[in-house]
Order: sequence, then structure tokens, then C-alpha cells
Amino acid sequence: MGENTLIITLILFSIVFVAFIVGIVTFVMQYKMKKKTHEKELEITDRKHRQELLQTQIEIQSLTMKHIGREIHDNVGQKLTLSSLYLQQLLMDQRTSEVEENIQRINDIINDSLQDLRHLSKSLTDDTLHQPISELIRQECEKVQSLQKFEVHFEADTGIDIHSYQIKTVLLRITQEFLQNSIKHAQCKRMDVQLTIDEKHVVLTLRDDGIGFDMNTLKSNGIGLENMRKRTEMIQGIFILNSEIGKGTQLTLKIPNS
Repeated sequence: MGENTLIITLILFSIVFVAFIVGIVTFVMQYKMKKKTHEKELEITDRKHRQELLQTQIEIQSLTMKHIGREIHDNVGQKLTLSSLYLQQLLMDQRTSEVEENIQRINDIINDSLQDLRHLSKSLTDDTLHQPISELIRQECEKVQSLQKFEVHFEADTGIDIHSYQIKTVLLRITQEFLQNSIKHAQCKRMDVQLTIDEKHVVLTLRDDGIGFDMNTLKSNGIGLENMRKRTEMIQGIFILNSEIGKGTQLTLKIPNS
């Protein structure tokens, strides 16, 4: 009888012990799952916050550019126009050849400045982002090509349709910055820009045949590139940069095709 009681006691103790261990393991697993879920929720919240922040920055930037454009057109432009009229009146009053030549030269400078300001004002106030992203990038390539110092080749798949103002802005600004960096620093002769699409991504590939750079120097000298990376991540994109000294630079952006 005593032996049976001991066996039963041991069995009960073992059951309780196993249940205790199972309870602890279950608690730890549930804790880890809740912690992981919480961290994921925090990550999603942080990503949404950064996206909202970027959207706000883009909207503020757009409003600021439009305000500057209107000021250029309404204020500076009008003053230059008035100055041109005064010079024309002065030209009628002063008929000596030397004075006439100097006044005409100044008037030509003012008229050239007015034309430049009108172009600048128009570029700042026009909401060109209603155009397809392929057309916007094509226009940037044509601007660089018009300098007649570089070969710029652009290719785009048909059917690329991005409606998001935020995504179009990021793609356009990164294209502009890459082209400007290539012009200023790469000592390149050719730049290639490709915009393609597959089932999962819109892919923007930017490439130059310049001097390249050491990827290890990015930490100290890659502020502009780091900003481009952050912009890409804020629209849930993938940023891939490759460069090698003497072999040029290539930047690839993969944006979810949704």
C-alpha cells in the first residue's frame, strides 16, 4: 500500500512538474510572439509616420516652390520689365552712338534675364507631375543631352502607370540628383537611364561610365546618396548602389508595383 502511494505521488509530481514546464515554455513562447507582434506594429507605425512626414515635406516643398515662382513672376519680373521700359525711354532721349550702344547692351541683358526668370517661374509654378513618370524622366534626360557634352540614353517600358504623387516625386528627384552628380563629379561621357516594369516592381536603373568611387568612403562622403537611400526606403523601395573606381556607377531602385 505504501509503495503504491509512493508511485502515485511520484506520478502526480511528474505530471505537475511537466505541466509546470509546459506552462513556462508556453508563457515564454507567447511572450516572444507578443513582443515580436508589438515590434512589428511599432515598425509599421514608424514606417507610416516616415511616409507621412515625407509626404508633408514634399507638399511643403511644392508650395514653397510655387510661392517662389509667383514672387519671381510678380515682383522681380515686373521690376525688370519696368527697368527695361526706362532704358528704352532713355535710349530715345540719348542719341549719341556710345550711349545708345551701352543702353542697348544693358537692355539686352535685362531682356535675357527676364526670359530666364519666366522659364524659372514657369518650372516652379507648373504642376508637371501630372505627366507620366516616364515622360518626366525623359525630359530630364533631354535637358542634360541639350548641354551637348554628354550622351544620355533613355529607355522605358510601355504601360508604366504610377499615380502616387509621392512616388513620382521621389523617382524624379533621385534621377535629377544622380544626373547632376554624374555631371559634376563622375567625369563621364555617357549616362544610361532605364525604366522597366515586371510583376512585382517598377525598376529605375541609372548608370554612368565615369571614374566611379570607393564604396567604403560612403560613410564619410555619401550624404547625398544616403538621402537618396532614405527617400527610396520611405516609399518601401529597394536601393542598390554599385560603383568601382574606373568603372562608373550604377544605381538601381525597385519600387513595389501596386
